[in-house]
Amino acid sequence: MTYLGVTSRGMLRLPFLHVLANAHVQLMVPLGAPPDAIAGWGRRPTTRKARAIAQRLSVPFWALEDGFLRSFGTGDRFPPLSLVLDRQGIYYDAYVCSQLESLLNSTEDVLLDQAQDVWRARALLISNHLSKYNSAPFLASSALRDDDVQRVLVIDQTAGDMSVALGGANAYTFAAMLAAARAENPQATIYVKTHPEVTAGRKGGYLTQVQDGVAASGQRTVVLRQAINPLSLIERMDRVYVVTSTMGFEALLAGKPVSVFGMPWYAGWGATDDRHVDSPALLRRTRKRTVDELFAAAYFHYARYLDPVTHQRGTIFDVMGWLVRQRKMAGRYPGRMVAVGFRRWKAANVKPLLSLDPRKVVFVPDAGAAAVLAPGPDDALVFWGREAPAGVADLAQRTGARLLRMEDGFVRSVGLGSDLIAPLSLVLDDCGIYFDPTQPSGLERILLGADFSEEELVRAAAVRAFMVAHGITKYNLEPRQKVPWASAGRQVVLVPGQVEDDASIRFGCTGVKTNLGLLQATRQAHPDAFIVYKPHPDVMSGNRAGKLALAQARALADHIEAHLSVVSCIEACDLVHTMTSLTGFDALLRGKRVVVYGQPFYAGWGLTDDVLPDGAAFARRRQRVRALTLDELVAGTLLRYPIYWDWQLKGYTTCEAVLHRIVESRSALEASGGLEKLRLGFARRQWRKLKILARTWVWGHAGQPGG
Repeated sequence: MTYLGVTSRGMLRLPFLHVLANAHVQLMVPLGAPPDAIAGWGRRPTTRKARAIAQRLSVPFWALEDGFLRSFGTGDRFPPLSLVLDRQGIYYDAYVCSQLESLLNSTEDVLLDQAQDVWRARALLISNHLSKYNSAPFLASSALRDDDVQRVLVIDQTAGDMSVALGGANAYTFAAMLAAARAENPQATIYVKTHPEVTAGRKGGYLTQVQDGVAASGQRTVVLRQAINPLSLIERMDRVYVVTSTMGFEALLAGKPVSVFGMPWYAGWGATDDRHVDSPALLRRTRKRTVDELFAAAYFHYARYLDPVTHQRGTIFDVMGWLVRQRKMAGRYPGRMVAVGFRRWKAANVKPLLSLDPRKVVFVPDAGAAAVLAPGPDDALVFWGREAPAGVADLAQRTGARLLRMEDGFVRSVGLGSDLIAPLSLVLDDCGIYFDPTQPSGLERILLGADFSEEELVRAAAVRAFMVAHGITKYNLEPRQKVPWASAGRQVVLVPGQVEDDASIRFGCTGVKTNLGLLQATRQAHPDAFIVYKPHPDVMSGNRAGKLALAQARALADHIEAHLSVVSCIEACDLVHTMTSLTGFDALLRGKRVVVYGQPFYAGWGLTDDVLPDGAAFARRRQRVRALTLDELVAGTLLRYPIYWDWQLKGYTTCEAVLHRIVESRSALEASGGLEKLRLGFARRQWRKLKILARTWVWGHAGQPGG
């Protein structure tokens, strides 16, 4: 593999740079091994050192830049999902030929064997309004005048933008562009779009002094200073004027006529109205290219993409899917997420999952502190578990704020939540909560109205197969091995222990409500069977109540399994007896018969043997016209109901991606011996708690709500 040297530690912090660059990336050190190439970020002044070193060592310099579909938002909070790597120049420098320009100037058929994909990607980009950054809101209809005869968009940029100077433009260019837009479109309303960085006061613009107004001729000018999704604005315009902004190319993709006053990468190929006629780049660019060809060259051949699911090289479609998911999740709860009663270490582990905008997440100790924030109908009051803290439900009723119950997802992590391991999935339920059968939950609502697409059912079957093949369950702590039980041909019945004060038992069980009672009922039902009792990991760790005296357990069970994974136990058994344990769901995934004594979320649908068929939850579930299939249960439970989080990419992900992360993490921990350390108990938990508290203290002093 290529050894790529960098001179900036910041570049090393970019997740998956080595994947996108297809190279081993390492910081340059004196007297170290010479690299095969040296990389720097575009044409920034900070690359001078790297370029000089590359020249001295006679190795190539690679210019890196964000791709054209970068991320949901800007900055370090949203790592890049696409990258360009240019061994000649960089696409926004018109003074030097780039790899992109060379490709477009060549005789190569850039659409060869890809035309269908190019057309599909272009259509998806336009229909989903995707751009380099994607967190800005769509254009509000009130921002435009109703009586416009024609709308012309003039795009400003930030003063000092490198693409402006390297595109042969300056402040006079912007003034000339605005003057031309006005002169050439006398009947039009001129909309001037300032850059969001200018609006925020962080940078200046070239057209900052332009104001709303009506000229003597009657022509109107409207300045749009707010952040707006680019394509939602472009689609409402009749014509676009630009210097070097990428929005000019997005306007081409949307089918708008574009007049260009600088020399961006997409100018000079016959697709734009070029006003910079004396540019050297214009003289170099001798071929004519269609908009589709420009799109294919830049977005398919030039840019590289990360697959957010596998964390390997991916396609433009992988990144598009990710960006659409982030926008959907960002719009799910539009207001503030006011989290009530969370301990600081738990707050640190769930805060990112509550919103892509950390400014919208506030942790408060109680309902009184929440009331001070004056929540409204767009806001949500978030709490853990079934029961809202005192006064929270009343506050929601008075203000119209939404109540959201939070719980761990069904595929959570490698390690226990009670050991402060950060979750990979959570449930946010505005109806009830899945383990409380006394009232409907969001999951039950999904399953009752189940109308899953064929695509979802195919995904569900694949997810189930992956989980079975890799032995995945909720916590993934224990080793998966062949069981040593000597059952001597007897029927093997697995009895998973539970935390006895668990809400699913308190509210979902009426007869059998203890681990001892469950063992007694199982032995009564199967007097000759080989019964294996598997204590709950939280109970075994000492974190939760429910420990059964060994003498009592041994009197009823033939074997007590305290070490092997629950998956190993399920695979080796013939059936499972449970109160409400998630092990029953894990067993269904693996095709085992499951007998339930309570009303867990997966029972009452025709897939389990239900000892309490007259339970209230079961009565509701019988309203379905037909029984659920196993894949429908999986689709509702694992694909639709939870939210999933990628801690490296800092965004919402899929169930499939989390399954990959669990396999990777568990394998790495097994190889290093770290898996055993996750189970070391009290002292390690306290140390982890201290580290999380330190992190939240830093957050607090940085002005972010940390708990």
